[in-house]
Amino acid sequence: MSRRWFIFLITSANFFLSQFYRASNAVIANDLIEDLALDTQGLGTISAAFFYAFALTQIPISIFLDRIGPRRMMTGLSLLGIAGALIFACAHSIGLGLVGRTLLGMGMACNLMGTLKLMTVWFGSATFATLTGVIFSIGTVGNMAAATPLVLLVNAMGWRQAFMVIAGVNLLLVLILYVVVRDTPPDRSSTSPQEPLPDVRRAFSGLALLLKKKEYWIISLASLVSYGIFGAFQTLWAGPYLMEAMGQSVMNAGYLILIMNLGSILGGPVWGILSDRILRTRKWVVSGGLLILVFIVLLMAGLPGGTGFLVLAFLFFSFGFVRATGLLMYVHIKESMPLEMAGTAMTGINFFTMIGPALFLQGLGIFMQSLYPESSRGVEAFTASFLVCACCFLLVAVSYLFTRDTMHRRE
Repeated sequence: MSRRWFIFLITSANFFLSQFYRASNAVIANDLIEDLALDTQGLGTISAAFFYAFALTQIPISIFLDRIGPRRMMTGLSLLGIAGALIFACAHSIGLGLVGRTLLGMGMACNLMGTLKLMTVWFGSATFATLTGVIFSIGTVGNMAAATPLVLLVNAMGWRQAFMVIAGVNLLLVLILYVVVRDTPPDRSSTSPQEPLPDVRRAFSGLALLLKKKEYWIISLASLVSYGIFGAFQTLWAGPYLMEAMGQSVMNAGYLILIMNLGSILGGPVWGILSDRILRTRKWVVSGGLLILVFIVLLMAGLPGGTGFLVLAFLFFSFGFVRATGLLMYVHIKESMPLEMAGTAMTGINFFTMIGPALFLQGLGIFMQSLYPESSRGVEAFTASFLVCACCFLLVAVSYLFTRDTMHRRE
């Protein structure tokens, strides 16, 4: 196997673990509540810590990735994340749990951007888009591994030992990464000067222009809500909802989260083809998807306790499948801006995307704990939360109608 394909495999494996850590709290929520003495608000806060740290770490990564290089940046941050996983596994209080999840979020923050940076250097532009799609699919499989496979591992050895084992695997991958990965292929001179840093004034003038664009703020808000609700549900609240409010077993909860992720995987290419070749629109696919999500969430709000597996499976698959329309927001913002601002625009959207789950993880936890302090993870508490989420989806769906479509610009 050539070095570049080995680099692709090892960096993709690290991104897989990043997505796994992100979604791991959903099926161990009951263990965390018992072992760390958490209430619903604390559970939301400890899960949100990963996303806050992940999103804020994007700022120094964007500054230093080109200067330090992806190999050293990914290695250093990943070691920090492994330390976080071990601290989290040993935590017996919310304080240490927060430290562990925060370090995990910081440590996993470079695994995607570092991988994409290496792909731009080691592979030609003709294969970059295809490889990017494969990398995102591998990441989604990481989310799926945090469902039923994690349940099986936790049942076999307990959640603390499971995290220690995963941290050990992560350490092995990082050591291999450091030994094998190089920032540039050998046919490029390692002594050649680095690319000049971009002009600061030009960069800030581009950012100022971006912030004046109506589309940027509308799409950013829509991405925050769309992935924020989905991510909060996928990485935490689906577990307590299914097990405590709907009375499903831990194994069934894992299967249902797996089904939701499967819907998301299948939805991405379907909505992309519909947007590109059939409906030929970005705006109406995204806004239509947001409106459908309003109805899906309202249906979930109306479910009585003890609803059957098949009904839940249909709604969970639909939730993941329709939420995949949100991926088109990146295309929409890229096509809404001049070509030289495309990277800045998508990075700006991504910041809001990653802050979204943190806000909904923590916000919904506080909301349910305040509204129903005695039954904060019961049917009534989740019904109220789903109604809030439906209102948020409706708000951004209506606001999205005020964006301009971009297919004519592409053509």
